[in-house]
Amino acid sequence: MDADAGYGLWPLVILNTVLFASFAASFFHPRTGRDWRAMGAFTAFLVALFTEMYGIPLTVYLLSGWLGSKVPGLQATHSGGHLFNDLIGWGGDPHLSPFHLASYAFIGGGFWLIAAAWRVLHDAAHTNRLATTGPYVRVRHPQYDGFLLIMIGFLLQWPTIPTLVMFPILVLVYTRLARAEEREVAARFGDSWRTYAAATPGFLPRRRRTPRARGVARHDPRVGSEPAKRPR
Repeated sequence: MDADAGYGLWPLVILNTVLFASFAASFFHPRTGRDWRAMGAFTAFLVALFTEMYGIPLTVYLLSGWLGSKVPGLQATHSGGHLFNDLIGWGGDPHLSPFHLASYAFIGGGFWLIAAAWRVLHDAAHTNRLATTGPYVRVRHPQYDGFLLIMIGFLLQWPTIPTLVMFPILVLVYTRLARAEEREVAARFGDSWRTYAAATPGFLPRRRRTPRARGVARHDPRVGSEPAKRPR
């Protein structure tokens, strides 16, 4: 492999996977089996991503023969791995392209959302109540949303065939984990949970209502989406 290609750097594959997985775990604080399944799915995504980013650019190899004549920037170099930049003909620093800058916002926002949701869960655990404040006002599962935002951010800066295939599968995995969690909450909190769930979306926040409309539809702030988990 060409030394200038920026691939075959397996120590970087391992380092980045461990770094980002550990960073996410430090925000998410996994404890239960369900938590570790969520982390495992995210880590699998990271392995697929960094393997192509620094190891073997399988996606670039597969597409270069098909699109090579139409997209000159699509080459087996590290810059060539920024596929969206190649498709729009971005000629500047790939790390300053619109896609890359947007990816920073998604990744940073995802980590912030995971951390903000954990603080609410941690506080709720000490009073044996449900998480209801902060991000849980807008959605029932902000931590899962955080993981998905991070993955979208990575897809914006370095899309690959494996990660594009994995992403909808991981959406399904997180949806199933969330549904299992909700069944436990419903069994424990009954009507309080049902009132909250009826007023608060699971993953995609609704547009903010006007103050008058919010006053009519406001749900009981003492209930929320997730049980008070053991402090992480």
